[in-house]
Amino acid sequence: MSTEERRCPGERYTINPTICKGRQKRRYPKCLSCQYRDAENFPGPHNPVVSKTHISSGRATLDKGEDIFKGYDIRGLYPEQLNEAHARRIGSAIVQFLRQQRPGVKHIVVGRDARTSSLPLAQALMEGITSCGVNVIDIGTVSTETTYFTVARYGYDGSVMVTASHNPAKYNGFKICREKAIPVGSDTGLMRIKELAMQPPPMRVERRGKIELKDVLLDYKAHIHKFARELKPLRVAVDASNGMAGKMIPVVFEGLPCEIMPLYFELNGSFPNHDPDPLKEENLKALQDMVKKTKAQLGVAFDGDADRCSFVDEKGEIVKNDIITALIAREFLSREKGATIVYDLRSSWVVKEEILLNGGIPYRERVGHTFMKTTMRDRNAPFGGELSGHYYFRDNYFCDSGLIAMLQILNILSRKAVSMSNLAAPLKKYYSSGERNFSVANKDGKLQQLAEAFSDGKIDLLDGVTVEYTDWWFNARKSQTEPRLRINVEGKDQELVENALNRIREIVEGEG
Repeated sequence: MSTEERRCPGERYTINPTICKGRQKRRYPKCLSCQYRDAENFPGPHNPVVSKTHISSGRATLDKGEDIFKGYDIRGLYPEQLNEAHARRIGSAIVQFLRQQRPGVKHIVVGRDARTSSLPLAQALMEGITSCGVNVIDIGTVSTETTYFTVARYGYDGSVMVTASHNPAKYNGFKICREKAIPVGSDTGLMRIKELAMQPPPMRVERRGKIELKDVLLDYKAHIHKFARELKPLRVAVDASNGMAGKMIPVVFEGLPCEIMPLYFELNGSFPNHDPDPLKEENLKALQDMVKKTKAQLGVAFDGDADRCSFVDEKGEIVKNDIITALIAREFLSREKGATIVYDLRSSWVVKEEILLNGGIPYRERVGHTFMKTTMRDRNAPFGGELSGHYYFRDNYFCDSGLIAMLQILNILSRKAVSMSNLAAPLKKYYSSGERNFSVANKDGKLQQLAEAFSDGKIDLLDGVTVEYTDWWFNARKSQTEPRLRINVEGKDQELVENALNRIREIVEGEG
């Protein structure tokens, strides 16, 4: 649609700005919920004439909050960067955005994690949604993947999860989906939501939307159980990080033969034991100790909203997430030869090798759930995995699920009757630096320097800079949430990796 054309809410044909303004002067009913409505034509307490630099009608301004709109979600410090005033405006902006995609939006799912700020933010968000005449399906305190299930399973128009995922307790945010759990990221609508949140708030409609409480846990449990295949009685240590896995694991594993050894299952939004980030090795120490102490056959650690996880073998050693991707990929390809498996470009060479070896089509993708899910839908891929511990499943509406990933590994252990360490050992063919983070002011400049310094290698600019040689490779990419570069290096021996990392560090930490 041209910038000179407009469309009334719910109407298929476009109108020009002159007709639009004429309708506003005549108080055309649909103007009440339209993004193009001028505040001067509709003055009042619910539509004050304010500067577009304001993200709320209160004191919060965009210069305090604009960096909360990230690549994949909305996230910031509570209450300095993200507060209830922002949440109300964002709630109404989400409704306006969804109406632009599909007229007739009626129901939006809202879930939240256990952070102390999640309840007030969720309440404010729901106020913003219902003020636009849209109903809220409030599913309460749940994991993020439960919101994906709910919007897709019941055919609702969109969903919002109030969470800051793996970030410390002082953060919070929103993960947004359209219908069918299609994610909304910076390239697929999040920046439009930001623009709408900057505009004067829409007039409150005559009939507000309603809030309906809905318990989806039994249906969700039945859905997850579809992925359990002849499980044997296995002992599994689980670190819930005081996050949502502490609620979801007991629900899902009721009736399954596995014995769960719980660690930090008490919901506590201040995360008193460790940050809910299972990618950091220091956060896995308690789980490693429990695995060895209880003689568990597997250890699994979840993040704060329980949509991703990391694994520990029976010896207490960490099994890297790209190894997990390779193992699960092999499982799917045993049932679906020729299928496409999607993996993010930071993953080990072994992922591509295993996909090819097992008759699959490897597809390398940018980092981030919006890219992974879009590609999986386009290629009808049954499975995809990221180094971050996000695992995606076609039969889970192309969404990520830490619980389903956990069940897939338990399926393999049950069927093969081998230890986790023996299962992973053949795939540990290369040496990896792990993801290293460097604070950098000029991220684009440093990426350019790296591309020039390693120009004798095979260069790929799909996401940041990837340079590949015959015996080692590295990727450097910008963080979507922080002023950092994230570096991953892999090679055929440890000395190669260390030397390469030192060269990269000199460039990244150097002047210029």
